[in-house]
Amino acid sequence: MCLLVSGQKIPSEKVLPLETSNTPRMVSVAQAWTLCIPSTGVSNFSQKFAPGKSTTSISKQSLPRGAPAYTPPLQGPQVSPLARGTVQRAERFPASSRTPLCGHCNSIIRGPFLVAMGRSWHPEEFNCAYCKTSLADVCFVEEQNNVYCERCYEQFFAPVCAKCNTKIMGEVMHALRQTWHTTCFVCAACKKPFGNSLFHMEDGEPYCEKDYVNLFSTKCHGCDFPVEAGDKFIEALGHTWHDTCFICAVCHVNLEGQPFYSKKDKPLCKKHAHAINV
Repeated sequence: MCLLVSGQKIPSEKVLPLETSNTPRMVSVAQAWTLCIPSTGVSNFSQKFAPGKSTTSISKQSLPRGAPAYTPPLQGPQVSPLARGTVQRAERFPASSRTPLCGHCNSIIRGPFLVAMGRSWHPEEFNCAYCKTSLADVCFVEEQNNVYCERCYEQFFAPVCAKCNTKIMGEVMHALRQTWHTTCFVCAACKKPFGNSLFHMEDGEPYCEKDYVNLFSTKCHGCDFPVEAGDKFIEALGHTWHDTCFICAVCHVNLEGQPFYSKKDKPLCKKHAHAINV
């Protein structure tokens, strides 16, 4: 049986092996100083021995030794609005009784016209703002309230993808102060695109929430949820526990700062140290 004593260094005595594997053994929490009393082999020894009150300093505002810090997720990447950087094409309409205003010269259109970006245009006036190539029957890209042919847009405006180092034509993803193809900014583990989901960075690589938790976080042995930075935790029985999860396996009383026993790798309070069904 072991008694927790915190805040001072007390040499540990050797604990003699118990007679049978079914006999509960009292254990200490890792990193707390312990005073061990040799077992007498008497089955009701734990009931006869009344341990004194003890305190513990095993709850900490940091992560377990050697465990990487669980960093809060970064804001999800932002995708540029569809109209910007997206390849589009004008739609032709024949002459009719409708007389729309031209988006370029603001005069009435009498005859066939084009519709693009929610406005109408004379076919001869819908041209690339830089090279003046007609865009009546070819694809174009809108940028800064002007229209450009694909060639000019790629040359002067298209951002470069941080991963594949090629120009981005279409939706642009903004993350980590860089631009990416939506299909290039992916989880380093599962390779799935993030979309607008939150992500974590580890060793310079982005990870989705699921893979980050599975690969890098320290999990509580009691609830299987991550032990995050700032969480109070306990290290005992070779595992890490949230302070609120380290409880008796029978009555669920919290064992933080209390002497406890172990049976089948489960913590037990003194009252249930000899519980049969554990």
